[in-house]
Amino acid sequence: MELRHLRCFVILAEELHFGRAAKRLHMEQSPLSRAIKELEQHYTVRLFERNTRATRLTPAGKRLLEHAYRVLNAVKQAEQTMQFWPRDYSGQLRIALSDYTTPSRLPAMLALCREHEPEIEIRLFQVSQEQLIQGLHNDLYDAGFAHSDETEAGLIAQKVWSDPLMVVLHQRHPLLAHKHIPLNKLLEYFLVLPDPEACKGYARQVDSILKHAEKEPMIAERVTTFDLMLTLVSSGLAVGVAPTPKVTTNREHEVVMRPLADRKAVLTTYLLRLDAEPSPMLARFIELLASLEPSRAHRPRSGSPTDAQKEIEP
Repeated sequence: MELRHLRCFVILAEELHFGRAAKRLHMEQSPLSRAIKELEQHYTVRLFERNTRATRLTPAGKRLLEHAYRVLNAVKQAEQTMQFWPRDYSGQLRIALSDYTTPSRLPAMLALCREHEPEIEIRLFQVSQEQLIQGLHNDLYDAGFAHSDETEAGLIAQKVWSDPLMVVLHQRHPLLAHKHIPLNKLLEYFLVLPDPEACKGYARQVDSILKHAEKEPMIAERVTTFDLMLTLVSSGLAVGVAPTPKVTTNREHEVVMRPLADRKAVLTTYLLRLDAEPSPMLARFIELLASLEPSRAHRPRSGSPTDAQKEIEP
C-alpha cells in the first residue's frame, strides 16, 4: 500500500463517482479502479459498494477514511514544515520546564533564539522537578528551568534571574491601604499558596519567606496552577503571592498587586544542566540567556537546597 492508494481512496470517497474522482486526480478511470482494488486486497475488505446507480462507502470504508485523512494531513504538514526549514539545520535543544511554571522571561528568550539562532529547534517539555533531574541524567533533556537549585551529583544549577514577589489582592481588599505590605500584616488574612508537590521550588521559596513572620500563615488553599490562584484571589476568598511578571501579563482577572515591604522577597529561577562541557547549541543558548539580564547572570555552581533559601531570607 502506497500513499497514492490513499489519495485515490479519499478523492473517490468524497466524490462517490469514479468519473468525477478520476477528473480530480487527473487520471483515467481504469487506473483509479485498479488502485481501489489493490487497496481492498491489501486490507482484505470491501471499501465501496458499487452498482449501476451509485457508489457508497462501506462501514470499513468509513473507518478507513478517518485514518486516511489523518495520514495525508500529517504528510502535508511535514512537507510544509520542511519546505520552510533552514537548510543549515543542526539539531534540537530540549528544554524542560519544571514546577509547572513557565519562566517569566521565556517568551523573550525564545524570540531571541529565533532571531540569532534560527537553525536550532527548541523543544519544550513541562515536567516535575524530579522528572527534570532524572531526564537530565537519562539524556531526555539538555537543560531545564526550575525554581529550586536542588540537584544531584553530576548536575549543576545556575541562577539566571530573580523576580520580586508581589502580594496579589482583590480590587477592594483592605491591604491596599499599604503601598508596601508588611509581612505580619499579610498574615492576618487567608492565603492561597503554591502546592509543594506540583510546584516544589516555587512553594519552598515562598514558604521560606513566610516562616520568618511572627505568626503562622492561615492557608486557605494550595493550588497547582497560577490561574486557579488568580481565580480565588479575584473572588475575594484569599490573598495570593506571585512573581511580578505572572501578574502583569495576566489580564483576565481583576486583581491588584502590591510589593512586600521586604525587598529580599523574590522568586529565583535556575537553569539546571549536566556538570560537563555544554554542547555548542546549549552554550549559545546560555549566552543568549545571560544577555537578557547580564547583571543577574551568575557562574554555575553545584546545587544546594540551602543556598537558594539564604539568598531570599531577610
